[in-house]
Formats: sequence, structure tokens, C-alpha cells
Amino acid sequence: MDAFCAWLWVPHRGAMTRQRQRLAGMALMLGSGLSNQAGAAVAALAFPVLGPVGVVAVRQWVAAAVLCGVGRPRPRAFTAAQWRPVLGLAVVFAAMNLSLYLAIDRIGLGLAVTLEFLGPLTVALAGSRRHVDALCALAAAAAVVVLARPAPTTDYLGIGMALLAAVCWGCYILLNRTLGRRLPGLEGPAAAAAVSGVLYLPVGVLVLWRHPSTAGALGCALAAGVLCSAVPMLADLLALRRVPAPFFGVFMSVNPVLAALVGTVVLGEHLDTAAWVAVSVIVTANAVTTASRGNPGQRPSRTSRSLSANASG
Repeated sequence: MDAFCAWLWVPHRGAMTRQRQRLAGMALMLGSGLSNQAGAAVAALAFPVLGPVGVVAVRQWVAAAVLCGVGRPRPRAFTAAQWRPVLGLAVVFAAMNLSLYLAIDRIGLGLAVTLEFLGPLTVALAGSRRHVDALCALAAAAAVVVLARPAPTTDYLGIGMALLAAVCWGCYILLNRTLGRRLPGLEGPAAAAAVSGVLYLPVGVLVLWRHPSTAGALGCALAAGVLCSAVPMLADLLALRRVPAPFFGVFMSVNPVLAALVGTVVLGEHLDTAAWVAVSVIVTANAVTTASRGNPGQRPSRTSRSLSANASG
């Protein structure tokens, strides 16, 4: 009887453990997304003093310090074939964050992050011939038209900056794939973050010299770097040990909604009904595309973990 009871209890205990693991993974993913978007919102608070360029420079330096501390790159050991994607990734990384922060400054956090998510969606849809992907592409395109609908107050430059960030994110994903094959682990992204930080040294120093920072603005910029780099990286790393990769990818699609909510609470931004519907459509298109392509047995590499931690926000 004792053996039989133990036999009954073990599967039940295992199921309860798995359920706790999933709940913990969901909490970590939610924390990662909120940290990313809260970091972007905190960064926006420093725009009046440092400007988007100054804030991005500080954020890049923090990201470089965090990634180099974790990845411990050995640049002297890199070959020319490894350096090429590293340098490309560094340029894209720098341009992506700058264009996103310029967009946030002009059109708000929720709208900027939503448009930026067209980057990974385009990469996922590229070359696909499936009907569901075609429908997702059409739905996303219609949503962009709604978001960019002509009006006297439409900021086309801000929308263009957000779309540039989307292009950069798509390139970021493709370069990360190449880099992951040539230089496994976090050494490649860490080296790219370091090069990106170096690229921002002259610009950042000039901006900080011409616009003397207050303690509050500098604190916001530093906090943004930590919230958008260190916290998501750790949370994503722990979450990927607890949930399947496809579920992780689907959950990432919720980031535009989180960005819109954080923008409303922290920055006082408000989207109208049509914009909320468009955001929901783009989020759904991302989720459907990711879920339909996911392989339950596949888990992202450490490089892709760093991608999710640093690409948005």
C-alpha cells in the first residue's frame, strides 16, 4: 500500500512542480517585459536634460559593462570572419536604440515599441508561403496604416524613426544568427555592445559637455541602462529554464501592450481607441506567427537570450 501511494504521489508532485516552474517562468517574463518598458519610460524622463542621444549613450555604456561582465569576450582571439558580424551588430545596436529613443521622444513609448516590433515580425514572415503568415502580414500592414493615419498632428518623422528601429531590429536578429554560428555564446554580443559603447564615447561626451547633467537625469539614464539590460537578461535566462521556447517567444509579443500601459502610467501618454486596436492587431500577428513556427523541443541559445534582453526598450 505504501508503495502504491508513493506511485500515485510522485506524478502528482511532479505535475505540481512543473506548474510552479511555469508560473515562476511567467512571472519572470512579465518582470522582464515590465523592466524593459519601465527602463524606456525612465529614460524618457531624462530627455529634457540629456536629450535622446545623451540618454542612449549612457544606456549603451551600461549595456556594454553588463554584457562584457557576463560574456567576457576575448577580442584578440576573434578571426576576421568573426569580427565582421560583431562590427555590423555594433552599428545596428547603436542605430536601433538611438532611433527607438528618438521615436519615443516624438510619438510616445507605446506607439514606438509597437512599430519597432514589426522588425522581428518581418523576419519571421520573410520567405513564408503559409496562408496564416500572409494573413498576419496583411493584418500588421493594416494596423500600421491605422497608426500612421494622416492627421494634422501626425508626427511622420517619429513614425519613421520607429520604423527605422524596426529595420534595425530585423538586421539585429539576422546578424545575431550569423554571429551565433561563428562565435557561440555571449562573447559576440558582448563584444558588439563594447564596440557600440566606444562608438558613443565622443558623441556622449560632447552631449554631456554641452548639456550638463543633473543628478536626477543621470540617475534616470543609468537606471534605464540597468532596467533595459541587466534585469531583462537575468530574468530571461531564468525564465528560459522554466518555460518552452515557443511560449517565451509568444509572451515577448505582449511587450507593445506593456509599453502602452507603462507609457500611460509613467509618462501620462494616452492612445485612442483606434491605436489600441492597431496595437492589439500587431501583438496578435506577432503571437500567431511565433506560435505557429515554434518547436516545443527547441530552446534558444545563449545568444538569443541576450537578443531578447537587449533588443527592445
